[in-house]
Amino acid sequence: MRITARRLVPALALLALGWGRAPAADAPGAAYVLDPAKSSLEFSFTQAGARNNGRFTRFPVSFVFSPEAASGRLEVTIEVGSLDTGDKDRDDTLRGADLFAVAKYPKAQFLATQFTRTAAGYEAIGKLTIRDVTRDARVPFTFRTANEGGANVAYMAGKTGLKRLDFGVGQGDWKDTGQVGNEVGVSFNLRLVPATH
Repeated sequence: MRITARRLVPALALLALGWGRAPAADAPGAAYVLDPAKSSLEFSFTQAGARNNGRFTRFPVSFVFSPEAASGRLEVTIEVGSLDTGDKDRDDTLRGADLFAVAKYPKAQFLATQFTRTAAGYEAIGKLTIRDVTRDARVPFTFRTANEGGANVAYMAGKTGLKRLDFGVGQGDWKDTGQVGNEVGVSFNLRLVPATH
């Protein structure tokens, strides 16, 4: 079909007004990966009435996020065997078959593809898998970007809680919450850098 001036002018006018373009909310957002040297993922629990703290040292993160649209995809893979509470005997116990069972379940994962705005920032809504048990999880977080050395980096921080027995972390005698509490606190402070691929 031949395009005449009569047809071309209205088409150009629509394009000038932005018609025919995908809305900004559909933008996929910026892609980030973890800067492990400047990030932390920590947990806390009660044992024999005392509060104990630990951390994971290996937890790759892949994050695509549009803060304006509150949309994206977050994937955190935790190498459970990297846990460190500062006590070797306790760490070996946590890695054992009755708790994290690292030999059988070496990784835990949080995957979120839905996000909402909150008064304090955002919330990631997804699935948390530990010991091959998957549960719904909501993780609140703050997010900000910064230009550092010519690179657009991001900072993500938050805290949440979970019940270890919901994921089977506690078999045999460890099901008893009298010595080790069921509630586990999780906090994170992440520095994210642009993904290179």
